[in-house]
Amino acid sequence: MRELFLQTLELPDEQGVPRQYDYSILIGEMDVGRFSCESYGVKVAQRGGPAASVPNITCSAQRIDELSTLLLRHGVTPATLADVVQDWL
Repeated sequence: MRELFLQTLELPDEQGVPRQYDYSILIGEMDVGRFSCESYGVKVAQRGGPAASVPNITCSAQRIDELSTLLLRHGVTPATLADVVQDWL
């Protein structure tokens, strides 16, 4: 699986301490019946801290672009990534 780095955001934690988060698109392969297609997922990693990823969300480049834009706009952290993706689906 490959990672396509998107952007780094600096966001305050609960105590107001600034933390840096790296956002990436994951690019892999997913079996669809007798065929395989390129699949996309997302990853959010706090520098020096936890990371979370959700692979194989969609085979659509447009949809993963929409999701990654949403994650960046709202500053989603590793702790909430899975819930946000689940709601988005």
